[in-house]
Amino acid sequence: MKNSLKGVLLSGLVLPGLGQVFFRHYLRGIALMFVTCASLSVMAALIVAKALPVLEKIAAGGGEIDINMISTAVNQAATASDSLLFNGLLLLVLISWILAVVDAYRIGRKMDLSAT
Repeated sequence: MKNSLKGVLLSGLVLPGLGQVFFRHYLRGIALMFVTCASLSVMAALIVAKALPVLEKIAAGGGEIDINMISTAVNQAATASDSLLFNGLLLLVLISWILAVVDAYRIGRKMDLSAT
């Protein structure tokens, strides 16, 4: 298997930055991993923070699951600033993932060409 394909698969399918670490570009790889993991962690915290009030309203309503009550609670919990932050973080994860794949391919391609 070519190095370029290994790097793309590691950064694209496993974790952004893993291809760079595989090619011994540790600083780049760790930076990409950190950005991706930190962004996903903040996104998960935002999701949990929004889900807890909804679950509390359901529990306060006698624990009955009513789709209209859930929909109302979710709409009341959603704010524009949180949505903007969430979308920005999602865009950051997407950009870092694409950069990791392209960079891993570029590094692997350079290694493939130097080996021949």
